[in-house]
Amino acid sequence: MTSPSLIVGLMSGTSLDGIDAALVEVDQSGFPHLRNALYSAYPDELRQTLLGLHQTQPNELHTAALVGNLLAHRYADAVIKLLAQCGTAPGSVRAIGCHGQTVRHNPGEAYTLQLGNPALLAELTGITVVADFRNRDIAAGGQGAPLVPACHDALFRHPTKHRAILNIGGIANVTDLAPGMPTRGFDCGPGNMLMDAWIQRHLGQAYDAAGDWAGTGLVMPALLEKLQAQPFFTQVPPKSCGREEFNLAWLDQAMTGSEKPADVQATLVALTAVMAARAISAWCGKVDEVYVCGGGSHNRTLMRLLAAELAPAQLMTTDALGLAGDWVEAVAFAWLADLTLNGLPGNLPEVTGATGPRILGAIYRA
Repeated sequence: MTSPSLIVGLMSGTSLDGIDAALVEVDQSGFPHLRNALYSAYPDELRQTLLGLHQTQPNELHTAALVGNLLAHRYADAVIKLLAQCGTAPGSVRAIGCHGQTVRHNPGEAYTLQLGNPALLAELTGITVVADFRNRDIAAGGQGAPLVPACHDALFRHPTKHRAILNIGGIANVTDLAPGMPTRGFDCGPGNMLMDAWIQRHLGQAYDAAGDWAGTGLVMPALLEKLQAQPFFTQVPPKSCGREEFNLAWLDQAMTGSEKPADVQATLVALTAVMAARAISAWCGKVDEVYVCGGGSHNRTLMRLLAAELAPAQLMTTDALGLAGDWVEAVAFAWLADLTLNGLPGNLPEVTGATGPRILGAIYRA
């Protein structure tokens, strides 16, 4: 038992859209309660620079270091605004749990890279920072991802109902909460990442609001079948993925060039929905309820397809369980930071494939 802690969780995911900041109170039992939250969008220039760092380029180490410093300033600004928004003094916050911005994820070659300069973040805020959560799990033979299923277990497990939590950010991942069974989880494929990239290319928009553009198109069965042939989909969990597997170049090679852009968008929505539903069926079995979180929960076209694919399981968002889907991952990294500070492991070997439980993250004391 520990005293209640105030922790700020910071999450900036593979969608590269911005920063989710959550002020979380972790009570004496270790349960996280969201107290306040805000979102800070990335400017387009930063987003394009981060996209560029996913590929080899000249002087990339220098660029990555500068971007890490810039991200630290943006993280600090988000923290300061969040605390001011709710009248909380920085001195009352135990720590910041900062995921950092992933630019490379290659567990097959035993590395993952998140930018953010946590040492600078600690200096700018005067608050202890816990960061670099993924590498300890990878060092222990794991995928380093997904890490949020452990928090999903704490937040959403039910004693008798078989639930699955489907997080749809840039990448989609599933947490299996079967009553009486260990928590399992894995990445199941692209979430919003390809849809965002496609609409950016054709309409200059960062994302397809509510899935309205996809709703004007028709799913192309032949293209969908080609995309479903990606080897990642048939891999057995534990598994994780990123832009290395799913990107516009991969999409382009599957097309003839004569496709209508809206039809491609509709097909990408179908890819996310169908492969998530297949993954749940294949690896989770018969579930009673599926709860969606992440940006994909706002895509009405995607949610309609998911409901059809997952029937008869009930489809809802985590809002129905008391936590808005936009903030689940930021809450999770606050919760993981609290575990680290208390000397407790944060990974689930059944999820990541690590050889055992590990205390995650590096601590940068204020």
